[in-house]
Amino acid sequence: MKRKIAKLPLGGWEVLIFILLIGCQQKREVDISFYFWKTVYQSNAVEESYLGHFKSKKLFVRILDVDRDLNGGISPVAPIKFKDQIPANVEMVPVVFIVNEVLREINDDQLKKLAANIVQFVNGKVKQAGKSSFAELQIDCDWTATTRLNYFSLLEEIKKLLGDKVISSTLRLHQLKNQEKSGIPPVDKVLLMCYNMGNLRKYGTQNSILDVKELEKYANENLAYYPMPIDVALPLFSWSVVFRKQNYAGISKRLKFADLQVPTDFSKANNGLYIAKKDLPAFGLYKNDEIRFEASKFEDIKQSAVYLDRYLVRKPLTLLFYHLDEPTLKNFNTHELEEITHILR
Repeated sequence: MKRKIAKLPLGGWEVLIFILLIGCQQKREVDISFYFWKTVYQSNAVEESYLGHFKSKKLFVRILDVDRDLNGGISPVAPIKFKDQIPANVEMVPVVFIVNEVLREINDDQLKKLAANIVQFVNGKVKQAGKSSFAELQIDCDWTATTRLNYFSLLEEIKKLLGDKVISSTLRLHQLKNQEKSGIPPVDKVLLMCYNMGNLRKYGTQNSILDVKELEKYANENLAYYPMPIDVALPLFSWSVVFRKQNYAGISKRLKFADLQVPTDFSKANNGLYIAKKDLPAFGLYKNDEIRFEASKFEDIKQSAVYLDRYLVRKPLTLLFYHLDEPTLKNFNTHELEEITHILR
C-alpha cells in the first residue's frame, strides 16, 4: 500500500531553494575563444580549423607589451606583426600587456599620455589585421595594492578615449581573493586567468602552471560574489623551467619534452628533474643545469572546470584557451576541449 505524502505549503526558504534548483538546471551560454600570444600572425590551417570547429566569434590577440626601456622611459615591447589578416568572420579583441613596474612611479600626465599611446597603437595594429575597428580592448596587468590606483586611473583614461567600447581586464587569482587590497578595476568585465598559479621560481617538482589545490585556495565564493561579469581562461601550454645550482634561471621556451628524452643530452634524476649532461647553447643551458618540465594536463584542466562550475554565476561566459598555437593544440584533440566546455555549460 502506497503512502500518501502530504503537500506542504512552500515557505520563504523553500521557495528560494526551489528557485536555486531550477537555476542550476539551466544551461549556461558558453562562447569558446583563444588567446593568440605570438609576435607574428600568419595564417595557419590547424589553428584556423580550431577556430572554425568551436565557432569562435572572437580571437584575443596580444598586440604588445608595455615596459620601461633602458633610459627609464615607457616603450612598446615586441609588438605583433601581421603577415596575414585575421579571418573575416572572427572578431579581433586586442590585448595589451602592461608590466606592473611601469605603474609604480608615474604621474597623471604620464598616465594620460600612456593611455593615448596605447589607443593609437592598438588602432593601427587592428587596421593591419584587416579590421576596420574593434568592440573590446583587454588590458592585462598583474597589478598589486601599491599600483592599483595608477592602474585603475589608466583604465579610466583609456575608457574616456574609447567611449562605448567594452574594456576588460585580466584578473589573477590573488587579485580575486584579496579584493580589499587589490580593489575592483573600473572595467566592464574581467577575465580570470586560471594558470601560472604556483611558485615558478621554487626549486622542486611542483607544477606552477596549473594546480587544482591552489585554485581551490583562491577561488571558491570569491567567484560567486565578484561584482561584475567574469570570463575564464584555462591553459593548454607547457614549458621548461631551468634551475642553476638550485636557483631559478629562467624558462627555456625552445626546450620541448621530446628534447629532454635525448639520452646524450639529458638524464633524469630521482627527483623527477632533468639534468643537462653538457652545455647546450641552442637551449641556453649549461652542463648540470636542472630542468623541470611543466605541462597543462587534460585531467587537471577538467578538474579545474568542474570546480569553477560550482561557483560561477549562470550567466553567459566566454571561455578562453591559452593559446592558439599549432604545436600546443596538437597536445589536445577537439573532443577533449569540447568535454571541458560541456562541463561549464
